[in-house]
Amino acid sequence: MSDLAEIPQTCACLHTRMTARAVTRVYDEALRPIGLKITQFALLSAIDMGIGGSISDLAERLAFERTTLTRNLQLLKDNGFIVPRAGTGRAVAYAMTPKGQKAMAEAIPLWKTAQARIEERLGPAQWEATRNHLRALRRAALQAA
Repeated sequence: MSDLAEIPQTCACLHTRMTARAVTRVYDEALRPIGLKITQFALLSAIDMGIGGSISDLAERLAFERTTLTRNLQLLKDNGFIVPRAGTGRAVAYAMTPKGQKAMAEAIPLWKTAQARIEERLGPAQWEATRNHLRALRRAALQAA
């Protein structure tokens, strides 16, 4: 097999990104009725749970690029779902607004539906194995970076 032909067959990045886009479409479609994307839902969830005392912490915990994170936080802020709160030092952290809490209450059943659709198609054992493989891949990628 030539080097060029090997790429679509073996590239971890290509296969991971193709899978991520397909999975993202399932969740984005489920969340469409309330105008959220899965990235925004994940951020709202993290903020609501108090994850990340700063943008840097949040980016690291959720494996977001800082520019992508900043753009999505701005969208959530512009839509009135979050507000800045004082962090430590110059760090900016966010808190949920009542509008954000309402959006999450509406989003969770939609997310559960998308999650169930994915899990049903894989089956419980395959989903658990897949989740474990994804964690291992993420750890390997972080170590290789």
